[in-house]
Amino acid sequence: MKGWVISGVDGQMLNGENHVTIKFSRSTLRQRNEALSALLELSNFLSSTLDLKPLLEGALAIVLNHFDLDSGRIYLLDPAEKILTLAAHMGMDISGLETMRLDEGFSGRAARTKSFIAQYISELDDKERAALLSRKGFEIIICVPLIVMDRVEGVMNLAAKKNIELAQERMDLLMTMGHQIGVAVSHMRIYRDLQQKLKEVEEKKKTIKFFAYSISHDLKSPAIGLHGLTERFYRQYGELLDDTGKVYCDHILKSAQQIVTLAEQINDYIATRELPLRLERVGGREMLALLRQEFSETLKERNITLSEPPFLPEILMDELLITRAFRNLLDNALKYGGERLSEIRIGYEQNRSHHIFSVTDNGGGIDQEEAEKLFQLFQRLEASRQIAGSGMGLAIVKEIAKKHLGDIWVESASGRGATFYLSISRKLEAMDS
Repeated sequence: MKGWVISGVDGQMLNGENHVTIKFSRSTLRQRNEALSALLELSNFLSSTLDLKPLLEGALAIVLNHFDLDSGRIYLLDPAEKILTLAAHMGMDISGLETMRLDEGFSGRAARTKSFIAQYISELDDKERAALLSRKGFEIIICVPLIVMDRVEGVMNLAAKKNIELAQERMDLLMTMGHQIGVAVSHMRIYRDLQQKLKEVEEKKKTIKFFAYSISHDLKSPAIGLHGLTERFYRQYGELLDDTGKVYCDHILKSAQQIVTLAEQINDYIATRELPLRLERVGGREMLALLRQEFSETLKERNITLSEPPFLPEILMDELLITRAFRNLLDNALKYGGERLSEIRIGYEQNRSHHIFSVTDNGGGIDQEEAEKLFQLFQRLEASRQIAGSGMGLAIVKEIAKKHLGDIWVESASGRGATFYLSISRKLEAMDS
């Protein structure tokens, strides 16, 4: 095998000269390549803070120190106003230099043309600005555009009180450092915009939550009152009503009950999304026994059998939420199973990542193409429009599944029943431990 030939590198040959190792050292890098060392220093610094002003001031200090310059300013571009605004400065009084238009001076020209500019103060076209800089003691100015993806983020102005050498390599280095600063400014603006959008989203979220709570609470009380008064009116004066009056009372009672149900489900949905999980080990058999008792009267009246899996382990879950999910799934089967519904089966299996429950009915089934709509808020299938419901039950189940790092899905065909699957992640156990 051929050995490595690397000139000028203090490396160490290992394992029969198969490879070279070089321990990284900033001090030795500075001795070998001062330009790369400066770029590394600037890069490390630019990744150290998300506060714009100290970031620009620190970057400017690194540039001035490396090139032994006396003064510097960084201007950021406002593209809407076409103005360069001073964002950081060092080494000079900046009175009269706070802002610049793109159509004036060497800074505006550097931004417009995306060009590096170096010039003697005495040769500036703007004699007023030349006099201002001369009074401050400067002899040479350098203007570096901060370019990112062919877009100007700003301009870095540098000044020296003495003549300096500007070889091509030093100009290239200045442009590269300007690019690095421009990238940092661009990322900062993106971060700032993102934070602002997140703040706006959070405020809207609070407004929507407040509105939902207000609606659900403010609707529920009068709806309950309306239902109670109508029921009492019907009991006391029902004999005096004709058939039309009785139908009206029945419609009022049903509408009031629907409002109460909707208000309760809005509260359930908000609570499901907002409240943290209360994880505990729950025996599946005990949970299903309570649900069986809750639905026993309806099951008996309709002659529907409810079967359970032969084995159910203890599972880490939020018992209140998972019980609500099963309640909604059973209620869904009873509501939409139709006249042919005679059996509901609860199943259980597990794989390496999830516990998977299923609720299967032999009712009318669902068109698989429409099935995904079921899990969206207020979405109901055309075939179920005549059945009372809020369109929130399965959306609540989906939120419960997501909080348990799981999912819900359905397999069905029209006329052949439906199976809803609810998964609970076993990662919860590792997180809890």
